[in-house]
Amino acid sequence: MDEEYDVIVLGTGLTLYKRFQLLDGPSEAMGRGRDWNVDLIPKFLMANGQLVKMLLYTEVTRYLDFKVVEGSFVYKGGKIYKVPSTETEALASNLMGMFEKRRFRKFLVFVANFDENDPKTFEGVDPQNTSMRDVYRKFDLGQDVIDFTGHALALYRTDDYLDQPCLETINRIKLYSESLARYGKSPYLYPLYGLGELPQGFARLSAIYGGTYMLNKPVDDIIMENGKVVGVKSEGEVARCKQLICDPSYIPDRVRKAGQVIRIICILSHPIKNTNDANSCQIIIPQNQVNRKSDIYVCMISYAHNVAAQGKYIAIASTTVETGEPEKEVEPALELLEPIDQKFVAISDLYEPIDDGSESQVFCSCSYDATTHFETTCNDIKDIYKRMAGSAFDFENMKRKQNDVFGEADQ
Repeated sequence: MDEEYDVIVLGTGLTLYKRFQLLDGPSEAMGRGRDWNVDLIPKFLMANGQLVKMLLYTEVTRYLDFKVVEGSFVYKGGKIYKVPSTETEALASNLMGMFEKRRFRKFLVFVANFDENDPKTFEGVDPQNTSMRDVYRKFDLGQDVIDFTGHALALYRTDDYLDQPCLETINRIKLYSESLARYGKSPYLYPLYGLGELPQGFARLSAIYGGTYMLNKPVDDIIMENGKVVGVKSEGEVARCKQLICDPSYIPDRVRKAGQVIRIICILSHPIKNTNDANSCQIIIPQNQVNRKSDIYVCMISYAHNVAAQGKYIAIASTTVETGEPEKEVEPALELLEPIDQKFVAISDLYEPIDDGSESQVFCSCSYDATTHFETTCNDIKDIYKRMAGSAFDFENMKRKQNDVFGEADQ
């Protein structure tokens, strides 16, 4: 294996029952083991989001089939409601009273018309200096509306954004609305057969361009010379490289702990209540609804995505750990899922790199957070690209033809 590569990317993979040390596999009621493809860290793709743009740019989409997630919901007062993101939905929503609906509708019209390059659309709002808190105040929106707008539309995990310039939040809400407009049911997509299809797609593309995938290769050591990476040692052989990309588990001496995430994978024999029997959905529980500092997320997929046996559903509840009793923190989510056939509980440490990798040429990603979408992960990918290449990746200057290959997503 003593060969030289420009870049080496390290990755790991585990099956569900090995991960939780349950060697017997599913019971007969669960169907055949090969019917299941359970993601340990589930994420949805925003239909108009960054990962879709990356997949289009790289043309990995030729190897993937997607299905539209059937609904997006938000939690209020112990119940869940469909997230309103259009003027029509705002007026029909049970989340708000009549007068609140009118104010929220005006807010959505303002966001839809807002163009950071056209001051005529600002309506007295300075995108670089006006805080989002002041924008909400301008439209006289109540706390419940602020909660679902910031957390279910703009997809913020905490309320820190309220005192930041409003442009980022406005753009996030526009992204949600534009993604929703593609298919109507929700702004989210999910690959048939699970997220494992994504690395398979990239593996096929990598092979076309001369990349080499080595599966099930243990990493014995990362070889450094004069403070720079020169290779990876595995089973007595060394693959040499000029740059290395890896997750925090490979370089514990170069990362710091940044918190914890709890994820509970639940196997169900029924759709989640009050979701119109959706075969897939996302539910966001805003922090203020359950007296927390960060949101709780639920994403649910099913046999309709070829990831579970017929009639079975997979729901995953996740949140950032804030106390010494993580399982109690996700109880509001688990109550929405009852009855639960089987649970798998995982508490994971979150790590982030302590340097940018420019000296060592070892480029480390951050651990996956609790969110159920890929937007924060894509920001991390773009950050790694910038650190490696020395310049930001610019979506606007893509030269390839960007046909909407998701136009035929199975709805």
